Amino acid sequence: MAQTPRPSPAGAVEPVPAVARLAASQLRRVRAIVDAAVALAEQGGFEGVRLRDVAEASGVALGTLYKYFRSKEDVLLFALQEEMEKLEAALAARPARGDDAVERVTDLFARATRGLTRRPNLARAALRAVAAGEPELAAKVAGFHLRTVRLVVASLRAEPAPRGGGAGELGDERENAIASILDHVWFALLVGWAGGLHGTREVNERMRAAARLLVGEPAGG
Repeated sequence: MAQTPRPSPAGAVEPVPAVARLAASQLRRVRAIVDAAVALAEQGGFEGVRLRDVAEASGVALGTLYKYFRSKEDVLLFALQEEMEKLEAALAARPARGDDAVERVTDLFARATRGLTRRPNLARAALRAVAAGEPELAAKVAGFHLRTVRLVVASLRAEPAPRGGGAGELGDERENAIASILDHVWFALLVGWAGGLHGTREVNERMRAAARLLVGEPAGG
């Protein structure tokens, strides 16, 4: 699904939501394709997602599938963005909890990790898609990281979570730096989880430690 990148206020790149320009019949095809890819990923992980099988399971021709997605990584990134939308909605309804910034950031990443890893095979497949390094998908990968950064900034400020890839303001220079580093630490820990190096408990503990180092202990802590 071709997307034209646009610069964000911080100079990052985020994807234009091309889905919003699709007709209802096209949206139904996209939904069927993504649902089929997710089901295959849940069964067989990254290797289980083959576009020919996705096309067959979704009831569309392979050529039609390629009109919307250029690769299986592209489909999996779309599914990952939908997971981010669910997290944003949950945080908008119930913001990250905590009496200080460290606790709020820790709660944010604990909830994000729990949501992402509740379907382990799909999560591992999506993480491989993010790490694939395909230049054509750089805007979508950047959009995923930018959304995470915005959620962290909102948690640092004890503000409502922004909704949508292009919504919400970034923070000041220090907040952006903290949020970006925490985002990359989280992603690295998720890659380690996907590879069996540690469990989600270790992910949460190390994110708390990283938040303490970057944000600082609260007064009296």
